Parts: sequence; structure tokens; C-alpha cells
Amino acid sequence: MNQDVVTPRDENRVLVGILTGSPNDLPKVIKVRDTLDELGIRSEIVVASAHRTPDKVFAYLKRAHAEGVQVLIGCAGVAAHLAGVIAGHTRLPVIGLPLGNGPLSGWDSLLSTVQMPPGVPVATVAIDGSRNAAILAARILALKYPAIDQALEELAERERQRYDQSADEALANMMAKKTV
Repeated sequence: MNQDVVTPRDENRVLVGILTGSPNDLPKVIKVRDTLDELGIRSEIVVASAHRTPDKVFAYLKRAHAEGVQVLIGCAGVAAHLAGVIAGHTRLPVIGLPLGNGPLSGWDSLLSTVQMPPGVPVATVAIDGSRNAAILAARILALKYPAIDQALEELAERERQRYDQSADEALANMMAKKTV
């Protein structure tokens, strides 16, 4: 079977590895997984800190390569070195998700994630941009998997329809969801 026509829904392997530096970040990180699930993309979440458990980060990266993970997302707040550490130890695409916690509301996370040295790129999304991190990972995978490209097209159409309604229609839909 040609690898280019294999759909991720038919595979049992994880295509996106999501690493987060703290269990406290899981409520935000789960939104990444939920969006990937919506697109039919298998992922896994691993709690591994660049500072407290670096050996766990490196062990995961080794396993991810061996098991065919194709995109990595590093989620961290405050010092936020996780995505950079990941990018420094892999050739896979790395997406940084800075999290808005700590005394600077995520600005420190954003700057430490986006400001990488030459040769160690991290594609960085907005502070708490969980959905965009997932969609960016899906866009990378869509270059190889037509089924993911199709899922992205369908998602874009659903979003277009959601925003292409009158205020009265939107309010009626919101009220209907509250009564269900």
C-alpha cells in the first residue's frame, strides 16, 4: 500500500506527540488533543519537564522517532523551554504552545518559545492557542495524508457556517444548546 494514501484513521500509530511541562497544564493541553481527535488524528499527551525531568523528555523523543510520531507540540508556561529543548533534539517539526500562567500571564512563555536561535526552529502559536497548535500540526500532516486535508477542509466549512449567521440565529443556537 502506498504510504501517501494511508489515512491516519486506519493506522494505530500516534502521529502527534504532545508534551507538557506540568500536570497543572493539562486542562489547556487537552484542548489540543480534542481538536486532533475532531480531525481523526491520533495523538498522545506526555507530562515531561525540560527542567525537572529532562531524561523523560529525551526518552520520549527517542521512542517517538522509533514509533513514527511525525509532529511534536511542546506546551509550557513560565520559563517555557520545553519546545526549544524538543527542537534541539529532533528533526521533526515542533510547534510551541506557550501557556498563559505565571506572573507575566504567558508573555514570558511566548517570548522564550518564539525566540529560538538559528537552526533550531519552533513554530509558535498564540498564548493558550491550543486549537491553532492542533490545526497547524494537522496542516503539516495534510501534506502527506489526503484524509487529513479533507478533514481540515470540512472543519473550515463548519467554522465558516458558524460565523456566517445572523445575530438572531447565533443567539437562538446558543439558547438551544443551553436547554439541551
